Amino acid sequence: MEKGKLELIVGVFVLVGIVCLGYLSIKLGKLELIGGDVYEVAALFNSATGLKAGATVEVAGVEVGRVKAIGLKEDRALVRLSVHSGTKLYSDTIASIKTRGIIGEKYLSLSPGGGGDPLKPGDTIRDTESGLDLEELVSQYVHGKVN
Repeated sequence: MEKGKLELIVGVFVLVGIVCLGYLSIKLGKLELIGGDVYEVAALFNSATGLKAGATVEVAGVEVGRVKAIGLKEDRALVRLSVHSGTKLYSDTIASIKTRGIIGEKYLSLSPGGGGDPLKPGDTIRDTESGLDLEELVSQYVHGKVN
């Protein structure tokens, strides 16, 4: 009788541990099990160097979404963004690829504007600023092509 009770307590303890570990993995990995309350927009960049799917999308330093995918459309980088539906973006929104720190991770910064029509799911942000390519700058400096 005592052995069965001990096995039951150990089993419950292990089960609770697995549930907690799964919860922490989802929260720390910032995964979304269900689609969530988001909408998708796109942005075209001349270069998306260093930007990766899953990078944060921020407005005024506050995370409002994630980069969903990066692909190629003709000769430009097509970046699809998943943005929380509470975030209002307009047709004059500016999307910029920024770097956190000197050699930190890349993220997408949005300046939402406010003078145009609201963006609907599937719309494209027209005004974009590609990120600074540090390797290209160093190469220009080394070869004496800096103005």
